[in-house]
Amino acid sequence: MPTIAPQHQSPRPFSGPSDSGMCERLPISVWSRPGDMALAIAIRIADLIRQRQKENRRCVLGLATGSTPIGIYDELIRMHQDEGLSFKNVTTFNLDEYWPMNPSGPQSYHLFMREQLFDHVDIDLSCTHVPDGMVSADGAAASCLAYEAKIRAAGGIDLQILGVGRTGHIGFNEPGSPRASRTRLIVLDRVTRNDSASDFFGEEQVPIRALTMGIGTILESKQIILMALGEAKAPIVAKLVEGPISEQIPATFLQAHPSVEVHLDRPAAAHLERERTPWVSRSVDWTPTMIRQAVVWLSGHTKKAILKLTAEDYNENHLQDLVARNGSAHDINLIVFRDLQETITGWPGGKPRDRKQAGDIDRPRDEIFPKRVLIFSPHPDDDVISMGGTLIRLSDQGHEVHVAYQTSGSIAVSDEEARRFLDFVRDYSKSFDATNIDHSARKMIEVLAATKPSDPDAPEIQRLKSIIRREEAKSAARVCGVGEERLHFLDLPFYETGRVRKKPITDADVDIVVKSLRAIQPHQVYAAGDLSDPHGTHRCCLAAVFAALDVVRSDTWCKQAPIETLLYRGAWQEWGIEAIDMAVPLSPDEVARKRRAIFRHQSQKDRPLFPGADDREFWQRSEARNKATAAKYDALGLAEYEAIEAFVIWNGKSID
Repeated sequence: MPTIAPQHQSPRPFSGPSDSGMCERLPISVWSRPGDMALAIAIRIADLIRQRQKENRRCVLGLATGSTPIGIYDELIRMHQDEGLSFKNVTTFNLDEYWPMNPSGPQSYHLFMREQLFDHVDIDLSCTHVPDGMVSADGAAASCLAYEAKIRAAGGIDLQILGVGRTGHIGFNEPGSPRASRTRLIVLDRVTRNDSASDFFGEEQVPIRALTMGIGTILESKQIILMALGEAKAPIVAKLVEGPISEQIPATFLQAHPSVEVHLDRPAAAHLERERTPWVSRSVDWTPTMIRQAVVWLSGHTKKAILKLTAEDYNENHLQDLVARNGSAHDINLIVFRDLQETITGWPGGKPRDRKQAGDIDRPRDEIFPKRVLIFSPHPDDDVISMGGTLIRLSDQGHEVHVAYQTSGSIAVSDEEARRFLDFVRDYSKSFDATNIDHSARKMIEVLAATKPSDPDAPEIQRLKSIIRREEAKSAARVCGVGEERLHFLDLPFYETGRVRKKPITDADVDIVVKSLRAIQPHQVYAAGDLSDPHGTHRCCLAAVFAALDVVRSDTWCKQAPIETLLYRGAWQEWGIEAIDMAVPLSPDEVARKRRAIFRHQSQKDRPLFPGADDREFWQRSEARNKATAAKYDALGLAEYEAIEAFVIWNGKSID
């Protein structure tokens, strides 16, 4: 597993505070590795704690919950255990809590803080504060006033850690929250409840209300650090950093604070001017990647095909330097057009020499045919949702295709779906006189009936739901032409908690992936390249694949035929055209066959437990995404296809 820098070495961000020419209203740091971001912020917190210790003063921290700050808390725990960092002089105040919420409930922020930080350091729990989710409606106002009084009595918050929601909320201050708002009981926005649905096993289980520090309370903090990770946060990050102050985007009030820093990973920064169009505000290094990005952007901006772009188009859109350095506009157009044209292939596993036609491009992946192909699927449906057309193509073209399902996916099966299968088992047992099976099913039905929606699944229910997902995966694979003997169910242990929150990946997870690689010895590997998906599971699965590939790289078989690793995207995002290395066009028949494969995952149809921010079914999102990619290629002046699945070649670097 990759190691992180020691405490005294502060990692450096990908890019620092904005250049004067940019329209950024807050100081920004963009990080290539989220782990480095977490470490840098943890060092800041540790330094502040130690400084207050020297001054014989308490350090007052404002803390956030959710997945974003977990990396910080992990580093603080490590510093306590390995470097002797003490929290005895620390007082904490958390931003918010659901209401009503039992402090021991699995979704409680009280429990979250204990599990993620407090129970692992030497902090005095009496000095930790989270809004009281059990307070009565009549007592909420008084409780909120008391929370404010405790913050004032502590001397105010020295450093406040914030995340940001898709609505632009900080804490639970939803759109419309005034600048002067204080700690209070509020009604949650539907988008916020949707984003919390996975923690509660469905949006209908998410509390309607919550307690939160107000905007005014947050702005009284002496220092503020806001973090954002992932593509889903990119649109709101751009608005809070580059847009005007507005009650409709509460996070923009941070622009008026004298000491605020915004820390982002690259996906979260993707909509900022510095990432979208860096040439507008600064000199750039015109690498082939940057040239492609600029020309693709210019084509979309002018609504012209690439080969129709003129020198005037470049000059009028801040790209004079590109033309000056790289020749005429016509030459640049041709280079990028041919570059994009070469990404398109109907033979993702390579094309044998005897099948080549005039004009076919020789590709490195042509050398070995047929190939052993290993597709890693984080959940039992990601293979067909994200790259089902390519999977079908690889199988039909004669490659030895294997699919490794990294997790059981059990948590995404509803109790109602499990009950439906148990009813089937009982009816089956009665018809075929299988008394023992009927008795077992009856007991499991009783377990389900006694389980609340927010409770972790009992072990036997986890097994049942795993079986449901496994059989669906087998059925979908048959549609794609992949036999059961080439399906591998890895059941990585980090996932098997029975809860939405998973364990960190460990060597045990990586070892399982290593064994699958060594058993199959693939020439080509596909993995889900979602660095910050709504599940979080995809990122962990990808990290396990990368770590395992690093292990097998020194194996003799791998040295003889190095693995080509291609990354696909999940149901939420697609690669930008400027990033695509391989684009696989799909015919209408292949789109329909892919849809049939997705439909075999019946437990995930209609209303899946974890739909993400999109209300459409997975097959609808998948088809819309693939058709949109094809439309983008068409708009650039390339061939018109029904749909396209896109892939990026892994550069060999770890993600954390």
